[in-house]
Parts: sequence; structure tokens; C-alpha cells
Amino acid sequence: MSVYHEVFTVASGQNVCFVDVTEQVENAIRKSGIKDGLVNVFSQHTSCSVFLQEDSEDITYNQIPLLLQDMLNVFEKIIPTCRYEGQYLHPGPVHMENAMRLRNEKQEWLLNTDGHLRSVLLGRSETIPLIDGGMTLGEFGRIYFSDMDQTRARERNVRVQIIGE
Repeated sequence: MSVYHEVFTVASGQNVCFVDVTEQVENAIRKSGIKDGLVNVFSQHTSCSVFLQEDSEDITYNQIPLLLQDMLNVFEKIIPTCRYEGQYLHPGPVHMENAMRLRNEKQEWLLNTDGHLRSVLLGRSETIPLIDGGMTLGEFGRIYFSDMDQTRARERNVRVQIIGE
């Protein structure tokens, strides 16, 4: 059995972003030489997610696939975007003090509780069976990376680990 690991970066904006990373994962599979096994796609960032969804083809004016915009609309009802301090219990005063003093974070960056809660529901990884060198995603399946933190743009890491023969 072989194991292959690769990390690539994704640029996120100051709004919720969705990045189709299917092709990057397929490239990693080709490089690995592994034909049969499992592919795990993982985000180590706690306000980000990795999930499977179909490509809905149509997009909004903001370039978000319609099915993913529908998901955001549902999230807004159950986990509203954090717009002001005190809307959620987190971050509390100790966390805010430590973040600003120890990690040089800006206060406005800490209003991202909605991103953390949403990422828990979507999950931070997907494991996909690999058969004959191809992922079993189905006809319309795509792998999406999402940054749910709406406080700032930054680079995020996506980890791919492939195990098999």
C-alpha cells in the first residue's frame, strides 16, 4: 500500500467563497500513481469546509453557483452572518484579548462565529473511493472548498491524502 500527500493553496475573498477543487485533486491522483484506494480532501482551517455537491452550472451575479447560493440562503436563516459584537457568545473577552495581544489579530476579524458554526455543519473533509484511477463522484459530483469566514481575504491550505495501490 502507498500513501501520497499534497497541499495546495486557495485564495479566499472577504465574502463566503466556494472553490471547485476537483481538478486539483485529480492532478494529485495522477501524480500519486495510485489507482485503487481512498482520497481524503481536508481543510485544517476551522471556518472552512470541504464538501461534495453537484455543479449547478448557472451562477449568480456574484459568480456563486445557484445551488451553493441556495445553501447560503438556508444558512442565513439558521446561522445568521455575524454582524456585531455580542450577537453570539463567541468570541468572549478572554479570546478577544488573547487574539489581539498574542496573535496580532484585528478586532473585526473575530466576528466570524457564523463561519465556524457553518463549517461544522458542512464538515472539513471528504473521503472518496478511488477505482481504476478515478474518483467515484457520480455524473455531476464536484469537490468544493469553502471559506465561510467573511472578515478578510487570505490564502488557505487544502490537503489531499491518497492511500491505496
